[in-house]
Amino acid sequence: MQLIWLRSDLRVNDNTALTAACQRGPTLALWVASPGQWLAHDDAPCKVDFWLRNLRTLRQSLEALNVPLLIRQTDSWDQVPRCVLDVCRQHAIEAVHWNDEYGLNETRRDEATRDLLQQVGIDAIAHLDQLLFRPGSVLTRGGQYFQVFSQFKRVCLEHLHRSLPPLARPVQRQHALGIDSDAIPEHIEGFDTPSDALRQLWPAGEDEARQRLQRFVAETVEDYAHLRDLPAKAGTSQLSPYLAAGVISPRQCLHAALASNQGEFDSGGVGVQTWINELLWREFYKHTLVGYPRVSRHRAFRLQTEALPWRDAPDDLQAWKEGRTGFPLIDAAMRQLLHTGWMHNRLRMIVAMFLSKNLLIDWRLGERHFMRHLIDGDLAANNGGWQWSASTGTDAVPYFRIFNPVTQSQRFDPKGAFIRRWLPELEEKDDKSIHYPVKSADLFATNHYANPIVDLDSSRQRALEAFKSLSSWQDQGHRA
Repeated sequence: MQLIWLRSDLRVNDNTALTAACQRGPTLALWVASPGQWLAHDDAPCKVDFWLRNLRTLRQSLEALNVPLLIRQTDSWDQVPRCVLDVCRQHAIEAVHWNDEYGLNETRRDEATRDLLQQVGIDAIAHLDQLLFRPGSVLTRGGQYFQVFSQFKRVCLEHLHRSLPPLARPVQRQHALGIDSDAIPEHIEGFDTPSDALRQLWPAGEDEARQRLQRFVAETVEDYAHLRDLPAKAGTSQLSPYLAAGVISPRQCLHAALASNQGEFDSGGVGVQTWINELLWREFYKHTLVGYPRVSRHRAFRLQTEALPWRDAPDDLQAWKEGRTGFPLIDAAMRQLLHTGWMHNRLRMIVAMFLSKNLLIDWRLGERHFMRHLIDGDLAANNGGWQWSASTGTDAVPYFRIFNPVTQSQRFDPKGAFIRRWLPELEEKDDKSIHYPVKSADLFATNHYANPIVDLDSSRQRALEAFKSLSSWQDQGHRA
């Protein structure tokens, strides 16, 4: 008997470990809830709920293949190896299959599980599934992990031109095992159930993920390079929650993109090239987790930036979290996050730079807030994006490049449509003035919208001086 231990791979199609297990013999599936670990990782309640909802549809798909799904619970990952072993002993399992996950705690959990299983003669087989390339296979000429995305991308495209990662073979229906699947919990203690409105934005299941992918490729990807920067438009795939939970795979996304572009990676449609670029950014940040484990420990990639004189400003931080900064685009973006569990990618960069530069508040506080609310929260992508914006990470934006939220608003939400959607107190403002922080004299007319909590010019200068104070930082910034 084989066992597939499901984690962030909640699908039947193109699931490397599931295919491998079923090819070797009769297979059981296992999923382990670890709420204490999730709380320690700041996983969002809406993300945990999304896992449970996807597990319900996955259970149906597995049962159609006669693969029973077992559910177990531990508080932390320290207890997972013993939990997996107990299931193996109960069902006479010969081999356990799983798809690799990345991050320091994930790696330690899997190594401990492998060691325990091998001690009692049970095979432990890990598979490449979350990524197109195994970490360690895309390196510099000196054998190091890349620190610059453009160089990483070039090598990835060279590999892809030589060989496209194939989709896993479809799983065949097996003989019934006479083992019942376990019930999927309705909720996990410690994690509030999100609103119905939020849930309806993110329906569960592989069918939903595939339909989103097909719609995006058929209707939007051609204009993606332009539309992806406009938060008022439905110009992105909105597949990130499904990729993070493994309801769809990066291989499925890549194959669909190439099929719409005559098989070309770096010619043909600009939109397809741009979207493949985003898939490779996702890949880059996961490789960074493996090559530079300190980023899993809440450390800055550029260690010299840990000497930055971050401000202790709890009132400013709270205003930012609640969308009360007095800067309309910032506040609209933060309210989008609170209500939908998601934020448009360009806005993620803008609000992150505002917190870390204009407010000079430690990026780790923003990273944590995002993880506590994002339905697509992913350690690699979230950490990578925050460190890019804060100029502390791999391939980070030079410290002297600081987005102005007003000009960003004028450029990417010119009619103020996105702002009006999330800030109804400004809906009567005209298309020009809606982008500007509201002056005190205007408060009554704007339903008491917040005063700006910071002056953009002086706060920008403060950030520049803070970064310049770091030894050798200026040269490093100019090289980025």
